[in-house]
Amino acid sequence: MPVRRTWSLFLAVAAVLYAADQVTKHLAVTHLADRPDVRVIGEVLQLHLTYNPGAAFSLGTEFTVGLTVLATVATGVVLWISRRVGDRIWAVALGLLLAGIDGNLTDRLVRDPAPLRGHVVDFLMLPNWPVFNVADICINIAVGLILLQVFRGIAVDGTRVDRPTADDSSDTDGPGEGATDPAPEGDEE
Repeated sequence: MPVRRTWSLFLAVAAVLYAADQVTKHLAVTHLADRPDVRVIGEVLQLHLTYNPGAAFSLGTEFTVGLTVLATVATGVVLWISRRVGDRIWAVALGLLLAGIDGNLTDRLVRDPAPLRGHVVDFLMLPNWPVFNVADICINIAVGLILLQVFRGIAVDGTRVDRPTADDSSDTDGPGEGATDPAPEGDEE
């Protein structure tokens, strides 16, 4: 698939899911503030508004500025890599990743208590799991798709990456490249 078409897919996925994240966070803040948890599917899925200053599982709450800088760098890296995207699955994965990173980055930049220190809006609650949001879902699906492509040996540009086998490694070592010639049979000293 041509890079232009897959890059358009990447942008479309990123834009749609970024918008979905921001709209759902706005709705959560508007409708869930100062309200008890809302059961969507019994105890399995509930809506519970919380503000997270840290990373996943509320880790690193004292490093909010560092997380903001890291997310900004990650945005640049994803955009840089996306220039070569030539595979649809990679396009979707990178679009999901960008939407997730930037969805939470937006909260850190514009929400209270201050720019670069903003708390991320989380509102989806499962039993025995930290509260999360649409951006978090996007990041997790992206990681799964990226791992799938890596294990399949598909590069970002859509080409297949051949993995060397045990037989291949012995063929590449020539004399003087770390290979040793075995002693001829029968010549023991």
